[in-house]
Amino acid sequence: QIKGVNMSIQTLSDNAIRRFYDICNIPHGSGNEKEIGQWLIQWAKNHQYDYQQDEVGNVIIQVPGKGTVKNQSPIVLQGHMDMVCVKDAASDHDFLKDPIQTYIENGWMKAKHTTLGADNGIAIAMAMAIAEDQSLDHPPLELLFTVDEERGLTGANFLKPGTLKGKILLNLDSEEEGEFTIGCAGGKDTHIELPLHFVNCKECRHIEINISGLTGGHSGMEINQNRANAIQLMARLLNHLFAVEAFRLVDIKAGLAHNAIPRDACAKISVKPESFDLMMKQFTDFANVLIKEFQETEKNMSISFDEPVCACSENNNQCDCTVIDEQDTCKIIQLLMALPHGVAFLSPSNPELVETSNNLAIVKIENQKLLILNSQRSSSASRNDYITQKIESVARLAGAKVESGNGYPSWQPNWNSPLLKKCEEVYERLNQVKPKINVIHAGLECGIIGAKHEGMDMISMGPNIRTPHSPEERMEMISVEKTMHFLTELLKSF
Repeated sequence: QIKGVNMSIQTLSDNAIRRFYDICNIPHGSGNEKEIGQWLIQWAKNHQYDYQQDEVGNVIIQVPGKGTVKNQSPIVLQGHMDMVCVKDAASDHDFLKDPIQTYIENGWMKAKHTTLGADNGIAIAMAMAIAEDQSLDHPPLELLFTVDEERGLTGANFLKPGTLKGKILLNLDSEEEGEFTIGCAGGKDTHIELPLHFVNCKECRHIEINISGLTGGHSGMEINQNRANAIQLMARLLNHLFAVEAFRLVDIKAGLAHNAIPRDACAKISVKPESFDLMMKQFTDFANVLIKEFQETEKNMSISFDEPVCACSENNNQCDCTVIDEQDTCKIIQLLMALPHGVAFLSPSNPELVETSNNLAIVKIENQKLLILNSQRSSSASRNDYITQKIESVARLAGAKVESGNGYPSWQPNWNSPLLKKCEEVYERLNQVKPKINVIHAGLECGIIGAKHEGMDMISMGPNIRTPHSPEERMEMISVEKTMHFLTELLKSF
């Protein structure tokens, strides 16, 4: 418990955690929010709250005001229903049906071998706990829970203008207690598709290469921390081996989500039997080079190889395997080597803030095509266009088909916001320190929602969450209590 905080706030925080456990028991990865949406609607019915659900699945629940501020204008509490589904390479967790297994260690809630989903399940849990507590004074609340935020802010994009009555929005999707976010980057995704030519290989040995154990993380919040990208490492390893002895690629797969830095990669190559020993020596030597490069930031990195049993006949090394031809193998490697990843520009007004970056997010082979997903972010629309066009140009030079989406706009900060002033005053009164005010490189739904509701004053906040979008995601328990305390004091101040 926080010193000086009464038991009612601790109880409120405990109730938020209980609701979060409920959410962890409901599979709710991006695109799979139907069940959690139905659960929220049933909760609204049980409490006799008015609600609506639009055609894409967004849920809006109307909670009557209470106490001395019950007749004030409505306040919007907003979060998203979906979570990024990432797990350890060895985990057999099924995000479509298995609950998230949580545990608490040294004051932090974590998940066993998967993402926790505190991003953004805790937002829903906190809003529900506030609505359920009959002792709290607060204005009428509009609880807005959107779908598919993590894959492209789909729910916010489909929200109809004028849907919300409130003119003040508290977004609960930030991850640093004591910090208020008042702006964010815009983003855009680019899909690359390269047709491939396959041939039969009559004499070969297969090698499967695995890169695992990388830190990964959020491609907006943690893109500036020099974490290794498994796709880049695999491209470098394959490029080194190909320069020693040309081989043919059989398969490659890496990355799980557009906004998660890839943690694992797997590639299968076909080599000539007489070159096998040489390739293994070169593999070992260069793997050690990569491990040494990242020994400070990727202490759990593993680079391994295996020789899988060939499904074809093994008589006299004769088989009939289908592999990508040598020319396209070379093209794939060169394309992956040339595509950028990481920070492109820092903010000219604040060198500590990333302005423009991209995440080389997913690579896989399907239906005889190489598929690559890149995700770009920037607080500058022109520089977002530039990094996108750069990626498109590299892909076209390789002969690939390229398609970039419309993306989402940045949220431009309002430093003179009345809501920001009120939040600063309440936070300083409660904590005797000033809060941090920040503009972040990650994407938030505020820019889209604000564009659809003219005059909306918005701010984003939340408890301490570390390494979201990776199995190392964790949430600090005491920060949930501090966030709940602040929210209750803020709501009754309107």
